[in-house]
Amino acid sequence: MLRICAQILSAYFVVLPLRDEGAISLGLDTLPGLFAGSLLLTVLAAPVASLAFSLPSIPKPRALILIHRFFSISLVAFFVLWFASTPRQSQSISQSSEDGSSKHAGWENHTWFYIVVRISLFLWVALLNLITISSTWARVIDVMDSESGSRLFGFIGAGATLGQLFGSLFAASMAWLGPFMLLFSSLLMELAAVSSKGICIDDSQGSVELSPAGAEEIQNTEADDEMSSLVASPKSPLQSHKASPDIFVMFEGFWLILRSPYLIYISLFLWLSAVISSFFYFQKVTIIATTISSPAARRRTFALINGFIAVFILAGQLTLTGHILTVAGVTAAICASPFVAASNMVVLAVWPTWIAVAITETIRKAITYVLTRPGRELLFTVVSLDEKYKAKVCIDVIVQRLGDATAAGIYSLLFSRLEKKATIVTLFALPVESTDSCWRYLTRDGQCFQHVESIELLVSKNGK
Repeated sequence: MLRICAQILSAYFVVLPLRDEGAISLGLDTLPGLFAGSLLLTVLAAPVASLAFSLPSIPKPRALILIHRFFSISLVAFFVLWFASTPRQSQSISQSSEDGSSKHAGWENHTWFYIVVRISLFLWVALLNLITISSTWARVIDVMDSESGSRLFGFIGAGATLGQLFGSLFAASMAWLGPFMLLFSSLLMELAAVSSKGICIDDSQGSVELSPAGAEEIQNTEADDEMSSLVASPKSPLQSHKASPDIFVMFEGFWLILRSPYLIYISLFLWLSAVISSFFYFQKVTIIATTISSPAARRRTFALINGFIAVFILAGQLTLTGHILTVAGVTAAICASPFVAASNMVVLAVWPTWIAVAITETIRKAITYVLTRPGRELLFTVVSLDEKYKAKVCIDVIVQRLGDATAAGIYSLLFSRLEKKATIVTLFALPVESTDSCWRYLTRDGQCFQHVESIELLVSKNGK
């Protein structure tokens, strides 16, 4: 499983810079729309993937191999389409590495074929990340018991982070290859298909449905800036609720949230966090597109940022997470991310360069996944099982996706109204950062404070 996760995440992060560069070539105005489209597509595709993976006519081990191989072949198809849609004078590696300034980006400068291929790749890469990780994890749950799951949890998470690191560093060092990275990503997906044969078949274990939330902890759609290095828990009571379709689980979770002030505060916090995370993605792409003229240099910069993030996340998870949660407490861990995000917004407003983007993005992501993300998961340890899993599905699938869509709408409006000035757009996001930082005070009210206090006491005792 470690090898499969590493191969899938490597394939994803190898092609991710090319996807973002393709979006830049269509114009920065189109980025929020592409982003919102990918979010909608992933939400709609998850139930379809669940149905395809559970067809009785196809054994699940074979279905997993076919899913990975299908995406491997699709990347080869995109390589052919990319070259076919690229103007002849730009098809050489040397020219495609130096030409194509973002100043000339926009739909009016390209053919409809070029536009369709870039949009399709942007959406397809998001699907690749969601479906391959979801299907792999669902198959592993089928053959894994609680004891082996707990034992392998850390190794699987390490595999995901190492996959991000390898894929990012390879993409950075080979950025001059351009669309040829699609072929290498395809090779990695084929290796993942071959590795899937090593997942042992065990019919004594109950099967599990794919869920949009099932992949939420390991895959990083743009909702989390597509940088997740965590893996979902091997077993959860949610997976025993097979009688209820995902849509009904989400509706039940929605009503549970409305009945609990504690869950309402968590939803508000995570919605604001999703807005901030998506807003940072738009800022990152905008600043890099306007400060770096070479497509190859932009791809290299995207990949290097992803690599730096993986290094710091891996180091932090191994050395700092448990210690800081024990000493500083859950509230401090959760508040760290919005505080750092607000500081980063000020830095980007004053110093809108790719260097500032690299530094602030690395710090923000490291804090998020080393401190805030583990602290966020602890918030669900003091509620009932129904609230813990049904409400969490609703929050992961609906609340955070609404935050992403909100960020796309706000950024699109501000970017067009403020004459595409990234520094001014950044300043308008500061009120959202300040609101997100109010978590400490929101949880000081009655039952909410008692929940957080009990979590901190439990973490403190376990640390001792």
